[in-house]
Amino acid sequence: MAAATPSRGMEIDKMSIEQLRGLKEQADMESNLFQDSLNNIRTATVRLDLASTALHDLSLRPRGKKMLVPLTASLYVAGTLDDAEKVLVDVGTGYFIEKTMAEGKDYCERKINLLKSNYDQLLEV
Repeated sequence: MAAATPSRGMEIDKMSIEQLRGLKEQADMESNLFQDSLNNIRTATVRLDLASTALHDLSLRPRGKKMLVPLTASLYVAGTLDDAEKVLVDVGTGYFIEKTMAEGKDYCERKINLLKSNYDQLLEV
């Protein structure tokens, strides 16, 4: 049996215990969903901030500089910086696009601004 909500015309003080429990469960699920969404946005924003900082640091390194190159989150290999003006940007689902350093930084900033806007919209809800 679906629980009636106050917005459907039933007053909360006239609801049965079962209906109130259903309403509480629904509110808890929605609250958890919003909290998960906020956490995901925060995590993505932190990652993009780190990527933007890494791009800035990379642009300051001279050509031929030895460095560790990340292959995964926990696996790095030794490498040498060949060209700091071109970067590969992960645009999702396994696709990468080659961009200039400035375009890469701009991409990160635009994504950060979009995530912050989404975060603010979720907070309003």
